[in-house]
Amino acid sequence: MTKFLLAVHVLAAIVAIGPVTVAASMFPPAARRALAEPDDARATGTVQLLHRICRVYAVIGVIVPVFGFATASNMGVLGDAWLVVSIALTALAALVLAALVLPRQEALAEGRGTREATVRLAMFTGVFNLLWAAVTVLMIVRPGSTTGA
Repeated sequence: MTKFLLAVHVLAAIVAIGPVTVAASMFPPAARRALAEPDDARATGTVQLLHRICRVYAVIGVIVPVFGFATASNMGVLGDAWLVVSIALTALAALVLAALVLPRQEALAEGRGTREATVRLAMFTGVFNLLWAAVTVLMIVRPGSTTGA
């Protein structure tokens, strides 16, 4: 059962978190193009599509920690420091996405915003991506794990 839960956890992370990180990273430059040419329907459509991808996959991404907790419980590692740190970083990444990235994307997708807003958004997106990178490294390295890696 642990292998099944782990496989679903990893696949969910790839399928759900991957698109958010890519679309969120593409959003600020796309928003700058849309702000520079407000009459360009294609640029506006791209911004709206990227925001929709981020919103939808953020919701789908909830299954990642759900299966992560199930996997950790089966493995008996819920109290391990690496996992506690991973949980904290995941919660922080979710908070950054929900409170700092998505609302700013929405404002820009609705035509409310400035070039400076895209710069701040790029910074928050970078923080979000770095948090996920740290979680990924912890999941692979797992300090104190018995894998020998």
